[in-house]
Amino acid sequence: MRRFPGLFPRLFATTLAVAAVWSLPGVATAQETGTVTGRVTRQSDGSPLPSITVSVAGTGISTVTGTDGRYTLQRVPAGPQTVAVRQLGYRGAEQTVAVVPGASVTLDITVDVQPVTLAEVVVSGASRVPERVVEAPAAITLVSPGTLRDMSVTGQAPLALSRIPSVDVVQSGIYDFNVNTRGFNSSLNRRILVLQDGRDLAIAFLGSQEWSAFGTALENTGRVEMVRGPGSALYGANAFTGVLNIITPPARDVAGTKITLAGGELETFRGDLRHAGVFGEGRFGYLISGGYNQSDTWSRSRTLLDGTSLRGEYAGATDSVVPLGGELRPLNGEGKDPATGAPTGDHRNLQQIYGVGRFDYYAPGGAILTMDGGATRSTNEVFVTGIGRVQVLESLRPWARTAWAAPRYNVMAWYSGRNSLEPQYSLAAGIPLEESSAIFHAEAQYNRDFAGDRARVVVGASARNYQLDTQTTLMAPENDDRSDNYFAGYAQVEVKIVPQVRLVAAARVDKGDLFEAQFSPRGAIVVSPSPDHSIRFTVNRAFQTPNYSEFFLRAPAGAPANFSLLEAGLRASPLGPALAGVPNGQLFTTSSAVPVLALGNGGLDVEHITALELGYKGQFTNRVFVSVDGYWNRLTDFVTDLLPAVNPDFGAWTSPEQVPQAFRGALEQAVRDQLVAAGQALAAAGLTRLANGATAIVVSYANAGKVNEWGIEFGLDVNVTDEWQLSGGYTFFDFDVKQQQLGDVLLPNTPKHKATATVAYRGRQGFDASAAIRVVDGFPWAAGVFSGYIPARQTVDASAGYAVNNNLRVHVTATNVLDQRRFQIFGGSVIGRRVIGGVTATF
Repeated sequence: MRRFPGLFPRLFATTLAVAAVWSLPGVATAQETGTVTGRVTRQSDGSPLPSITVSVAGTGISTVTGTDGRYTLQRVPAGPQTVAVRQLGYRGAEQTVAVVPGASVTLDITVDVQPVTLAEVVVSGASRVPERVVEAPAAITLVSPGTLRDMSVTGQAPLALSRIPSVDVVQSGIYDFNVNTRGFNSSLNRRILVLQDGRDLAIAFLGSQEWSAFGTALENTGRVEMVRGPGSALYGANAFTGVLNIITPPARDVAGTKITLAGGELETFRGDLRHAGVFGEGRFGYLISGGYNQSDTWSRSRTLLDGTSLRGEYAGATDSVVPLGGELRPLNGEGKDPATGAPTGDHRNLQQIYGVGRFDYYAPGGAILTMDGGATRSTNEVFVTGIGRVQVLESLRPWARTAWAAPRYNVMAWYSGRNSLEPQYSLAAGIPLEESSAIFHAEAQYNRDFAGDRARVVVGASARNYQLDTQTTLMAPENDDRSDNYFAGYAQVEVKIVPQVRLVAAARVDKGDLFEAQFSPRGAIVVSPSPDHSIRFTVNRAFQTPNYSEFFLRAPAGAPANFSLLEAGLRASPLGPALAGVPNGQLFTTSSAVPVLALGNGGLDVEHITALELGYKGQFTNRVFVSVDGYWNRLTDFVTDLLPAVNPDFGAWTSPEQVPQAFRGALEQAVRDQLVAAGQALAAAGLTRLANGATAIVVSYANAGKVNEWGIEFGLDVNVTDEWQLSGGYTFFDFDVKQQQLGDVLLPNTPKHKATATVAYRGRQGFDASAAIRVVDGFPWAAGVFSGYIPARQTVDASAGYAVNNNLRVHVTATNVLDQRRFQIFGGSVIGRRVIGGVTATF
């Protein structure tokens, strides 16, 4: 591959050097510190409270209580300090303690239960700096820790998002998900930017997520924020309709050991281990974690020669007509009967192995230097793509990151790779596909308050390098084995005109080797008549670049077509004499094997979205939190799905030169008519000649379409009592197509109505339980080679757990409890019930 050999080492070294310089002032003051230890208990009965955040006000120093309620705050500046406890569900408490240099003091704290006040939740995804969720200039939701814990045992991270208003979480296999919001979904959605500690989790070739390679237990992620609506003004390309911001805690906040073992339906077994600790008088922290997961899958082979595999798989899951079709290759481990194509043998289970290591340095003043990295190996998952299903036999996703996070400065560099240890196979065409890719990224950000606390500025810049090699299995040699650069700069200014009114203005410029400079502005006004209520109006513009597949794809889209009978019929027709100069069997170059190709379009432009949003968030009587968001979007320059006759580089098929000029038009029309009459309209439209003159059936991409879309999102959280919580949401969506490419079907692949409702119990006796129902309206689906109707579904998930003591918890999680067998992507698998039980030990 063509490389920038020293790019990432230089970025890594630069980050470390900057971090070292910024941490130097702490050396002189390190000895003027002490330690605060103590225990946090419940006021009503004196029982210990685990997982409670304890911090030193104004310093950035914090920790989390252990299972016995005890905590240790190290390297606390000497002198009087305020120690604060802030936790959802408990009334805040503050106490002052005199810290003695080089000594340890004890401070026990009691707190009282109070209803959860969501208005006080602090998020950072909307503005890239911490702020109360009620004041954020965007529609943003923090996934509850209980949901993260309950869904962690499944290994399916996107399921934790399914209860958020407007978010579409559609599933095919165990790990084949796409996450989208506010319409126009696809089989490989990349309109949501997914970040974990600032690191983009997308794969280079497709720009989409590979959830089978999500390399950590979900409950260990700490915080998961979902920003709905365009975010390119701060985050750049592919923050098109939202940003998923995943934040993991420092090692010192999770000191100790946690082990989870679980198993259940679909031959599921899962084991996760995390161990973290501190040393050097609390100046350093470390964390190691790893896990193994295996399960069966809902994916099935579709190799019947009569083309009825999908029809049989969907029997009972839909009343709609399912078209005929087939695949050449069965799932890994299976064979097929040569006479019928029926699969034989047993397919191999999915496996996932991951490992993560982290090292932290905690500088005085709250800054943290972090170096972490890891890798995930995953096998045998099947993904629905634009060219049909693809099975990844074995892939490795290594990554590394270094970051300096200070109250005013953030510097970060990271690397993310993907390697096909074994080929991934196009099941439709039966051919191996390779991918070896790497992304290198460096970014710096500065934020500062001024004019008292009435104004704040955030500025930043980033540089990124993509490297990609498919060994010509997915791209032509002239486009393969490539390296591309991408640069960006952004700024945001917030000003409080009066205490109740805040103005926000942001803008970003992105420029890459593959696209022209893009300008992404955002403006917002947030009006807060009281601290717990706000109304906002936002104007946004965002963009999405074509991915490498859309630019440069060159791969079979199916088995070659046999046009031998078509040629024989033409030779027997009145046009036969005109074919006398064409060798038999070569009317279509090789008439018995006309290739069916999916080809990219190097002339594609970026997609754009302009969005208007009006939203309200409010907390009532400490027990009810309400959010209402309405939006109107204008989307332009859609990149179409793979379609025939849309790329001008591939015009209509022309007759061979041996055919006399006078007969060429009639012959070409006759070929098209015969194909349409035989039910092969796609072949008729896509029949073309390649640059070398050879005949092929080509599907490709083009920019086309203009759509208006609008919707309303409603969310409600109610604390009925201190132990019982209810939450729910409803979303309405609609659209109007203003312009579309001939032959394209612009569908949002999104239901018009959907709703969720959750009831949760978190008791004092160690028992917790929750149940959630998600109701989704039926809707038509069209993406790539798959087009059909998605039936309505009502999915119920449930979970329960019991803390035997402070160190041991048993739990069970069930998804699709009622086993309502439905497919959520047309062409995807039929999803059934999955029940998993487990035990978690902490010490």
